[in-house]
Amino acid sequence: MEIVPPKLEKTSHHKLTKRNLLKRILVILLGAMLVAVGLEIFLLPNQVIDGGIVGISMILSYLTGLKLGILLFVLNLPFFFLGYKQIGKTFALSTMFGVAVMSIGTYSLHSLPPLTNDPLLASIFGGIMVGIGVGLVIRYGGSLDGTEILAILFNKRSPFSVGQIVLFFNLFILGSAGFLFGWERAMYSFIAYFIVFKLLDVVIAGFDETKLVWIMSEEPEKLGNCILKHLGRGVTYLSGEGGYTGEYKKVIFCVVTRLEEVKLKEIVEDIDPQAFLAVGNIHEVKGGHFKMRAVH
Repeated sequence: MEIVPPKLEKTSHHKLTKRNLLKRILVILLGAMLVAVGLEIFLLPNQVIDGGIVGISMILSYLTGLKLGILLFVLNLPFFFLGYKQIGKTFALSTMFGVAVMSIGTYSLHSLPPLTNDPLLASIFGGIMVGIGVGLVIRYGGSLDGTEILAILFNKRSPFSVGQIVLFFNLFILGSAGFLFGWERAMYSFIAYFIVFKLLDVVIAGFDETKLVWIMSEEPEKLGNCILKHLGRGVTYLSGEGGYTGEYKKVIFCVVTRLEEVKLKEIVEDIDPQAFLAVGNIHEVKGGHFKMRAVH
């Protein structure tokens, strides 16, 4: 189900507080239920499938008549143990809880009628619910699919990256939908897959996207003071040296929100139109005194 998984490493985890543990449980519960609704109420009744182990479960459910919830749990069961060895206890338990909720949810919802019989609407809204649900579970330390763990094992014996293996695996599964349900349904499955892919990034990264900014200017102190005054953002001066000229330069380094990016560019344009400005996306900021602020 996960399109391009993050790098998975086994690490030691600090003990969760009761508040954080409760928050993790509630969010994973919500995410898994959203996925269950997306699968049983939208995708499966319209013969639109997802990727990964979930996609295989949907195909087997169609071929054998077994309920999707049972297949989801059984096929993911081996990956609980692999996840424990590859990543750690917290991830494995969070994954087990998420998959259990998703399986029970899909089993319970199986008898309900679909909300729509239009495969395009089912692909869009099913993809939205699955994407949001999977993103919430991943963001809070779990998983609803063993595909990336399987990809890690193959990665050790092949020249392909984990992301490439997952992509090949999912393309094979989605292509199989063409032989089972017809190529029109396979195309709807790709639509749902793309929506899940895009929403995963949004949910995991968060809506308050932050920007990492580097500025090389002839007036670094003046620019730094203006950024501090008008945006309320601290700056760091880094020492740089031109690779071609060997000339010493001060590089301004700072972090701003997406909404503050336009204002920052205006400040740079007003003070030094010739300045070199580089802006990059970052998914998370911790430590220091970085807080969300309104742009004035």
